[in-house]
Amino acid sequence: MNVMGIIFTNDANLGELTNTRTTASIPFGGRYRQVDFHLSNMAAAGIRHIGIISRHNYQSLMNHIGSGEEWGLELEEGGLEFLTPYAMSATDIYRGKLDALHSVMGFLQFGHDDEYVVMADSAVLCNIDMTKILQSHAESGKDITIVTKAGIANGSKPLDLALKLDAKGEICDIAVDYEASSEYLASMDIFVLSKKFLKEKVREFIARNLFHMDRDLVLGLWQKGEITINVYQFEGVALYNDTVEEYFRNNLLLIDSSVRGDLFGANHPVYTKVRDRVPTYYGESCEIDDSIVADGCVLEGSVKDSVLFRDVRVCEGAQVERCVVMNDTTIGEGAEIRYAILDKDITVRPGAKLIGTQKNPIIVKRGETV
Repeated sequence: MNVMGIIFTNDANLGELTNTRTTASIPFGGRYRQVDFHLSNMAAAGIRHIGIISRHNYQSLMNHIGSGEEWGLELEEGGLEFLTPYAMSATDIYRGKLDALHSVMGFLQFGHDDEYVVMADSAVLCNIDMTKILQSHAESGKDITIVTKAGIANGSKPLDLALKLDAKGEICDIAVDYEASSEYLASMDIFVLSKKFLKEKVREFIARNLFHMDRDLVLGLWQKGEITINVYQFEGVALYNDTVEEYFRNNLLLIDSSVRGDLFGANHPVYTKVRDRVPTYYGESCEIDDSIVADGCVLEGSVKDSVLFRDVRVCEGAQVERCVVMNDTTIGEGAEIRYAILDKDITVRPGAKLIGTQKNPIIVKRGETV
């Protein structure tokens, strides 16, 4: 089965965290970037022809992926390719995934004999066996397969795409951009369809001024009875990082060994760019409780229920509780930090206090001194 992959990198807005980077390049879990998960999922399934569609702020993403060797991919035509549709099209206005796909039609059209396309979004993190999804799609004989997750819809979380099944397991309702109730399945923004079908529909929909994958293609054609949909229900851990609150909560969820084990080892390893550092130093007076700590850190204060990335320094007397602290950050002596996300290269002055809440963590922008 010849398969190509497409990863969308800009489809979530996490405020300060995405001001200068794509959703895909947001650091996660102490040493990873969000793009690492679907790159690893696709590479583990033997998908070697992958396009990464990015609209803007993609320099850090390109720096992270480099040549693609960590994932067994090659950054060249026919392997891993960066696709920047709004650097190539006549408009710089993003109108939806179908519009982005139309702008990179050359990637879909020429030089490859791939039969199927797997599309994924960087805002949903999971460790998933894509060979099973592809097998399910081929056996179903349907036009499109949508990967879904139960337990995400709760009546308050807005979902890009929600599907409800009847007693026979067939779709009886689809809703878009809706706070669906708990009986609905949430789309994981992973789709499988034939390349021929995708190319035809992209051309057709753009010609009719329709740009959205979920609303126009999936919902629109289903309501008309012009598309058949296979629903693949994923049973593992799926973390939706659609908001700052969710990103903060999901980082701290990794402290739970069962969540961590599923996300990083259920089907295959999750690979990332190698950045070797010296081992973390734990001072005589430090207190570390239920935290994830990357290499290269110097810890002399107190850290509780937190995620520390590489090269973080927590000075003596400092208290860090329920925080996400990114690379190369220094927290000065006696500082108190609770419920906060500290981006890269932050300096917290001695004695400073930063206290947020679980629903509204404080975000300190990259490079700031507070």
